[in-house]
Amino acid sequence: MLDTLLEFIFHLDRHIDAVVVQYGTFAYALLFAVIFAETGLVLTPFLPGDSLLFTVGALAARGSLNVAGLILLLAAAAIAGDTVNYWIGAAVGPRVFRAGRSRWLNPRHLDRTHQFYEKYGSMTIILARFVPIVRTFAPFVAGIGRMTYWRFLTYNVVGGIVWVVLFVLGGYFFGNLRVVRDNFTLVILAIIVISLVPPFIEFVRHRRLSGRQRA
Repeated sequence: MLDTLLEFIFHLDRHIDAVVVQYGTFAYALLFAVIFAETGLVLTPFLPGDSLLFTVGALAARGSLNVAGLILLLAAAAIAGDTVNYWIGAAVGPRVFRAGRSRWLNPRHLDRTHQFYEKYGSMTIILARFVPIVRTFAPFVAGIGRMTYWRFLTYNVVGGIVWVVLFVLGGYFFGNLRVVRDNFTLVILAIIVISLVPPFIEFVRHRRLSGRQRA
């Protein structure tokens, strides 16, 4: 499963292009479902987010997809996903925390998201859009913490639109440069690695701080 997932992520352009050719407009529904699940279901943080948006932007520049339609559809998916995630957190989150360990949720992901909230407050809803894993858990933790829904919704809408527009237009304008097309797999890998840098830095900083406190 891991090999299949990695192969799918690193060759997104081929797979999505094949889906568009084979299923036509159904491809839009599939893309909506992936972004919705990646942001809305706490059990699927492993789905491609940043790399998928960049890839579909590049395909739109080739004429395979409509860029305006993509931005509207995927922004709606991101906003709807976070909204569902918020209400899931409000409904079942407290029980998850009381249970201590969960078969389905990694407590380290929840802890990392809590650290984000400690540092950035409500802006976490926007900033987390650009951080894998944290992106999926941020609305869940907001629901657990009973953040005022209308306040959450404001950050959710702004963050969802900015995230989708930046990555889709990034792929649209830069994804078909010759150097990018010839090294598309490396570009996707670079997007994933760059996305993981902030949480890695935060993890190292937290470990050092914990070490000093224990000392």
